[in-house]
Amino acid sequence: MGIATSTLNLAQGKLNVAAPYLIEQTWAGYTPEQHAVWSELVTRRMPQLREHACQEYLDGFQQIGLREDQLPNLSEVSALLQPRTGWQSTPVSGFLPAAAFFEMLAARMFPTTTWLRSRDSMEYTPEPDIFHDVFGHVPMHAHPVFADFLEHYGKVCARLTDPQALERMGRLFWFTVEFGLIRQNGEIKVYGSGLISSHGECSRVLAGGCEVKDFNLDAVLNQEFQTSEMQPVLYAVESFDQIYEATKQAESRLA
Repeated sequence: MGIATSTLNLAQGKLNVAAPYLIEQTWAGYTPEQHAVWSELVTRRMPQLREHACQEYLDGFQQIGLREDQLPNLSEVSALLQPRTGWQSTPVSGFLPAAAFFEMLAARMFPTTTWLRSRDSMEYTPEPDIFHDVFGHVPMHAHPVFADFLEHYGKVCARLTDPQALERMGRLFWFTVEFGLIRQNGEIKVYGSGLISSHGECSRVLAGGCEVKDFNLDAVLNQEFQTSEMQPVLYAVESFDQIYEATKQAESRLA
């Protein structure tokens, strides 16, 4: 039994509704062209991110062993990540139903797609690929407070049954995990995966193309958004403890 197969079996044993969606990543099957596309994507993003990403993201990028010259091997990423915060980057077959997604977050397994966008879709894909999932999300999972927040978010949402409550929690996820900003040393820094992985979206925000408001739980829970459009309003937190506490507050209100 190979390492990937053993890891898959262990992960499936910890899950219920998400288990059928788990797969193995066939890292050896990636082509030289795919590695080249990954390299171009990372090389394009890093100059901007070194200046404008939060320090926790930049630290996490190094800590989980991401490389600019080749696609990540998820088993190797998890081997570096799990001792730090208990999280794993777990390969899945594609977009997950909400219940499966929340179950995986609650188990500190981040659902990670293994396909990579093509060269003619470098800036945008309608569904997350491995660049968005690993490059955009996973470095933040090496930060202890963010890691605790994300697990707690999954546990809260896994218990919710009211569609309106889940919709409001989805807004919290969108304006933190996907499009979150943080104030550090008097500057606005990015940490949300949609900003980390998209040069166009991030550049627009940094150029003042959207309104940046101080994070407020009530405002976030009531702020509608469109996934296919540039964001007109984003929210900046003062620390990652703030979003962890906000999740606890949302839990007490919506549970």
